[in-house]
Amino acid sequence: MTINQIINNYKKNNPEADTIMLDLAWEFCQKAHANQKREDGEPYIQHCLHTAFMLTQIKADLETIIAGLLHDIPEDTEYTLADIEKNFGKEIANLVEGITKLSKIKYRGIERYRENLRKMFLAMAKDLRVILIKFADRLHNLKTLESLPLEKQQRIAKETLEIYAPIAGLLGIFRLKWQMEDLCFKHLYPEEYKKLTYTYEIEKKLEHNQYIQKIKNILNARLKQEKIPCQLTSRFKHLYSIYLKMQNKDRKFDEIYDVFALRVVVSNIADCYKTLGIIHSLWRPNPARFKDYIAVPKPNGYRALHTTVFGPDNKPAEFQIRTNKMDEEAKYGIAAHWYYKIKNNNDNDQKKQPTWVKEVLKIQKETENTHDFIKQVKFDVFHDRIFVFTPKGDVFDLPEESTPIDLAYYVHSDIGNQAVGARVNDKIAPLNVKLKNGDLVEIITEKKRNGPNRDWLKFVKTATARNKIKQNLKSTIMDNIKKFIPNIK
Repeated sequence: MTINQIINNYKKNNPEADTIMLDLAWEFCQKAHANQKREDGEPYIQHCLHTAFMLTQIKADLETIIAGLLHDIPEDTEYTLADIEKNFGKEIANLVEGITKLSKIKYRGIERYRENLRKMFLAMAKDLRVILIKFADRLHNLKTLESLPLEKQQRIAKETLEIYAPIAGLLGIFRLKWQMEDLCFKHLYPEEYKKLTYTYEIEKKLEHNQYIQKIKNILNARLKQEKIPCQLTSRFKHLYSIYLKMQNKDRKFDEIYDVFALRVVVSNIADCYKTLGIIHSLWRPNPARFKDYIAVPKPNGYRALHTTVFGPDNKPAEFQIRTNKMDEEAKYGIAAHWYYKIKNNNDNDQKKQPTWVKEVLKIQKETENTHDFIKQVKFDVFHDRIFVFTPKGDVFDLPEESTPIDLAYYVHSDIGNQAVGARVNDKIAPLNVKLKNGDLVEIITEKKRNGPNRDWLKFVKTATARNKIKQNLKSTIMDNIKKFIPNIK
């Protein structure tokens, strides 16, 4: 890897950009890491270059790329953050400082680990570019794990799989998420990885490629006939996602039918829906496998139409239909936007934060115990999301397995405290029913109700509902005590 490769890749997206600062950062990096070697004997500066290059691949801004190049200097060389700030400014120094703090997070006793995770979430919410650098740093480390002791390999892989890969998915940076997951899979489950790789790569890929080409020929001809210009590509699902499906659904590889997907990229939203109609006219759709993420985007901003059909020979085929802009966002996630460039704390800037960042900060305010904080962040933020609708047409995204009570408290504390029942899809349902994606939910309230039921704590899923129920119950207990002991404070 060379600095010229980084500059050239950055200039693909920013042809007019001035890269003098990048050249200066490279000179500083060479001087700082002179004669340093990694565990595998490679010059240390290669790690810095690979980290910066990966950041250009996800279209990060220049400050982030420079910080990626310099990220290990304060911790591993004689130069300090003050030296970085003096040479490259406060913004880049702050990013490097954020990475330096994250590098201290390791499995060194569960309590300290949880507290460090809490700090990580908050640092990340402050400036998301820090976590982009961390992803690139971590991905290159995963690619060179073989040079480390087995115990360290396992620790890094487990930490990545549990924490960093889900965050990458949440930010929509699937390009990095899938790479991290497959590398972790290789180190944590080596036998399963070898077996699945052989089955997937050697036995099945040729068969699938022939089937995919057959579908492409049919659809391309029809779209050309309808004068809809498009890019039609295919991608195979990543090994770890297939492995999870085999484990979670107790199926063999041959029983997992969505091991590949065809991607149709068209010019505009109208053509997305026209293409969907054409696909459904060619092959019978599976109604249970249709998702409209254009009308209702995922929390990370992902948009596309997903449909699975019974294609030629009645074999299933999955399609993802989106515009060029949606395709760009799907590849690079939040790095393709400027959401993370939040330099002030005024209301307009805060509105630019993704929903999940606001949720992390909200949970931080509501949860005093570090253990509860990590548990709730993992569930509320990382867990799969569902979209539910209210009779007024409002859309709320909640963690899977949420209940009407979770929704009620998400809308307003009073709605939750006064809830006595629910209608789900126009049918009366208990308050502990698990909601599903697309459910229409109406909360039935009674103003005379005094507050929540303690039993609700047994089934609510979100931190918001749990904390508000506890607060209300505590307040009720204090009010009752005051009736018997009037002077109590």
